[in-house]
Formats: sequence, C-alpha cells, structure tokens
Amino acid sequence: MVVTAERTPLHDEHVRLGAQMTNFGGWVMPLQYTSIRGEHSAVREAVGLFDLSHMGELRVIDERLAQRVVTRDLARLQTGRIQYALLCNEEGGIIDDVLVYAVAEGGYLLVVNAGNQDGDFEWMQAQGEGPVLNVGRDWALVGVQGPHAVGLVQRLTNSQLGGVKYYRFIEGTVADVACVISRTGYTGEDGFEVMLPSTRVVEFWQALAAAGVRPCGLGARDTLRLEAGMNLYGQDMDETVNPVESGLAWTVDLASARDFVGKAALLARTPTRQLIGVLLEDKGGVLRAHQKVMTRAGEGEITSGTFSPTLGASIALARLPAGVGAGERAQVQVRGKALAARIVKPPFVRHGKSLLASIKEKPL
Repeated sequence: MVVTAERTPLHDEHVRLGAQMTNFGGWVMPLQYTSIRGEHSAVREAVGLFDLSHMGELRVIDERLAQRVVTRDLARLQTGRIQYALLCNEEGGIIDDVLVYAVAEGGYLLVVNAGNQDGDFEWMQAQGEGPVLNVGRDWALVGVQGPHAVGLVQRLTNSQLGGVKYYRFIEGTVADVACVISRTGYTGEDGFEVMLPSTRVVEFWQALAAAGVRPCGLGARDTLRLEAGMNLYGQDMDETVNPVESGLAWTVDLASARDFVGKAALLARTPTRQLIGVLLEDKGGVLRAHQKVMTRAGEGEITSGTFSPTLGASIALARLPAGVGAGERAQVQVRGKALAARIVKPPFVRHGKSLLASIKEKPL
C-alpha cells in the first residue's frame, strides 16, 4: 500500500520560494531554502521563520485524563502557562514528548510530534476517561526564532509581548491575524511559536517574511536544536527508552501520590544508561546517529549528530553507560576509524554563545 505524505497549508509557499522538500514524519516539509548554514546563522544572529504546521494538537478537556497520561503534575499549571512533559507506556518507554497548554476554556491543549499525532490520539482515547479531540489539521503553527524575534513580532502587533515570559502564552493579533502566541521554541534562542487557523497562515507567513524574517527549513532546525541539547523524538528517545535514559528525569513526577501511565515501571527500574553530549576532537569525520562510542565504562551509541555551524566542530547526543561523566575522553567509530572525542554536558550553545570553555578535562 502506498501512503501519501501530507502537506501543510504552507506547502505551495515553500515550493514558490524554491525550497528543497523532504518527507518528515509523514509530511512533506522544507529541508532548506538556500543553505542550512545560512539559515542556521540567521536564527543565531537575527531571526528565522519555521513552518511547524506538521505538529499535531490534541484537546484534552477532562482533568483526570490529562493527569493520567502526562508525566508531570498539572495541578498547579495555571491558565496561560505551558509545561514540557512526556507520554509514557506501561513499561515506562516514551510514547511522545509534548507541550501542555492550560487553556482558558478549561482542560489542556497538547502539541505533539507530527508522526505521532494520530497514534497519541488513539492511545489517549483508549485510556477510558474523558473525550479527546484531534484538532491539529485545523490549526497551523509557525516558529519565529532568534535574538531579534521579540522586537520584530512586536512591530506587527498591539499585544505587549515583552511581558510574556518563557513557557507562557497569550491570545492576540499579529499581522491582523488572531492567534495564540507562546514564548517557546526548539532552537536555543528567544522567540515565539504562533498557533493560528490553517486558513490564515499563508498571509501570516508572507507578512513576517516581508518584515524581514528569513524562512528556514528542517536542516537548520536540526542543527540549532542539537546545539541547544534538545532531544528529537524517534532518534534520542522512543518507546524503547525511559525518561531517565534520555536526560529527561526532570519531566517526571515520581514524588507525589498522583498516578500516571508508566509510573510503576519507572519507580521499579534503575537505569544503567544516560543521554549525554559528545564533542569530536579529531579531524576526519562528522558525528552521526548509530556510530559506536567507546568509553572507560563500556560501549554506547550516538543518537543524533551533526556539524555545528556555531562551534565549527562536530557534536552529538549519545546514549552511554550511566557512570560516564562530562570531561572524560572517549573514542567514536567514524568510517572504520577510532576518532578522539570528549564527553560534555549539553547544551553546547546558549543564545548563540559557545559553552565549550566551561568543559573541564578529567584526568585519565
């Protein structure tokens, strides 16, 4: 059976702009418009524009269901605030990572990963609590990211955006389009993710591009998020690993009496692996997923790797034995060669600045 990839409402706009398109999570998305390096630099130095409309949105009205399916306690999540959380299966494996919006109408809106939205919807329905609505294809999502993002978007709205703190959102109007404006992102830079009706997103996109925001593709989004030490579902985490093994223990509420799917399994397990950063020190290759990493405590594997335009070096996230610490030396198998590397604690870059100077070498 041939499965046709879906298209976002901005597909024709990407084609018009000459984007190189690719299949990502079952959606046809722009990989790059000009160059990954140039688009990456635009976000680090100024402001970039991303089509995120492939992401899904699920509306959960019942408080009991929301508390049962997410790993964080939502009891204190007030209207207008957002939490990053996980969905886990009964074994503690990660089904998805989500943003949970506490909305004024009561209940929550969950922004989920593109390839998971229908599966997440069916899984939540099977939990047997209140209703779930799959509204993702009615909405578009656009990211505006970079050090100039706040000032530029502010010029296109009467809403006061300076007071919108990180992981909070407001309803407003940008470029004459009613939308939800959240202070979130996946690049390690300041900025917004703007949710709006899919029928209005083309005019919104064109207004921001006309104001000087550079369109950016998935290639730059990946190099940016990896520099920022952010996980990608399907590479750095999936149903075969638990939150602790993925560097996400902080997203799991194990202390309270509240129960959630997977809690019992997580309480019973002592993880033997961790997700940590790797910096390639030898020349002669680029770190990529599935390359083997040799450490003093045993072997591990890279989950995501790339060449960092900001650092001018190759970086990666890797799942390694739990005893390995930042500053230790390692070797990575790259094209049949064992290249020298160092273990580091992510993020590698924060607000466009290298954090590598803080890495201290541990003696052998």
